[in-house]
Amino acid sequence: MLDSPDSRETTATATAEAPARRRVFRSKADDLRTTYGFEDVSLAPGTRTVEPSEVELSQIFWGLDLGIPILAAAMDAVVDARFSGALASLGGLAVLNLEGVQTRYEDADAVLARIAAASDDEVQDLLAEAYAAPIRDDLIARRIDEIHGAGSPAAVAATPAAARRLGPFCAEHGADLFLVQSQVSSARHLASGYDPLSLEEFTRFMPIPVAVGNTTNAEAAFQLMEQGAAAVFVGVGPGAACTTREVLGIGVPQVTAVSDVAGARDAYFAETGRYVPIVADGGMRRGGELAKAIAAGADVLMLGSPLARAAEAPGRGTNWGMAAPSPTLPRGMRIKVGTSGTLERILLGPAHVTDGSENLVGALRQSMAALGASSIREMQAVEMVYAPAVVTEGKSWQRR
Repeated sequence: MLDSPDSRETTATATAEAPARRRVFRSKADDLRTTYGFEDVSLAPGTRTVEPSEVELSQIFWGLDLGIPILAAAMDAVVDARFSGALASLGGLAVLNLEGVQTRYEDADAVLARIAAASDDEVQDLLAEAYAAPIRDDLIARRIDEIHGAGSPAAVAATPAAARRLGPFCAEHGADLFLVQSQVSSARHLASGYDPLSLEEFTRFMPIPVAVGNTTNAEAAFQLMEQGAAAVFVGVGPGAACTTREVLGIGVPQVTAVSDVAGARDAYFAETGRYVPIVADGGMRRGGELAKAIAAGADVLMLGSPLARAAEAPGRGTNWGMAAPSPTLPRGMRIKVGTSGTLERILLGPAHVTDGSENLVGALRQSMAALGASSIREMQAVEMVYAPAVVTEGKSWQRR
C-alpha cells in the first residue's frame, strides 16, 4: 500500500528536523596535563611552628657533609676554584664545568673578562670562539688541585659524550663527585654514529659517586636510579640564562617536574631501601622559590644566576648557559645579572633589598619554621596549594 501525501510530508519533515550525526575527533589537546611553576603555587601554614634556630638544614649528600642545601651550577660565570672555596666555607658545594673555559685556558680569568665586556652584538661569536679551544687534561688536574686547595671537595661535571674519558681521569686525580649532565638525560640514548655512554656500566666502574641530570620525567628518573645514579638533577630550561624552552620548545615547569621525580625517588626507596637525593636545578631566584622547591620534594637546590651576582663569582655580573654555544644554534644566552654583594650576603644575609633575592637560606629557614618543618624531610611534607594570585594579591602599593 502506498503512503498518502500527508504521511510522506510528515516523514520528510521529521528527517529534516533530525540532528545531523556529529563526528567526534580526538585531539592531543584533549589530554593536556596541567603543570605548575613556582608562581602557580603557595605553601599553606599548618598547625604548628618551630623556632628558626632549630631548623636543621644540614645533610649528607653524595657522602659529603652539606651545611646548607645549596649547590652552585656548573657554569663558567659562577664556578672557579676561588668561588668553590667561598661556597664551601658557608656550607654549600660548587660544581665545576669540565668542558668550560677553566679547562681550556691557563688564564681563564682573562677569557671571562672579555666575555663579560663584549657587546651584545659580538658576544655569541666570542662565546663560540672561546669554547672551540681544546680541553686540556693538565688543566683538569690542576683545577681539581686548586679546588681542594681552596678548602672544598672537588665536584665536577661533564656531558655524556665526554664522561667516559673524563670520569676515570678525574677520579684518578682526586675528584670527589662526578656529575653526568646533559640538556635532557634518559636511561636509554639512541645513536648510530657512536657508542653511547652506558650509565649502568659507568657507575659500576667509577670509584666515586656519579650523579645524573637533567630530567623532568618520573619514569626516566626511576630508571636512572636503577642504573646507579647517586643523585638525579631535575630541570629542563628553567634557568635565567637557559634558552632550551625558547629554542627547542622543551621543558616542564619546575614544581611539577620536581614533584614527579620526587615521586619516583620515594617509589625507588620503597622498593630498594636506597635513597637517591633529588636536586632542583634552576628557576629559583628568591627565598620563597627555594622553599617551594623543597616543599615540592627536592633535597638539594642548584643555583646559577642568583650566585652569579656574588662578588666572588668569576663572571663579573654576567652569566650564560652551562652548555657551550653551538656555532649554528645558540644554546645559552649571556645575561647581565649585576653584582649585588658578597656570596655570604646573598645566601646568609643580612639582606639589603626587599625582593627576596638576598639571604636566600635565611628565607628558607624562616619559611620552614613558619610551616612547622624542622628538617628538609618535614618540609617536603607541608601542604602546597594552587594559588596563582598569591604573589600579587593585595600588593598594588608595591607595583607603583
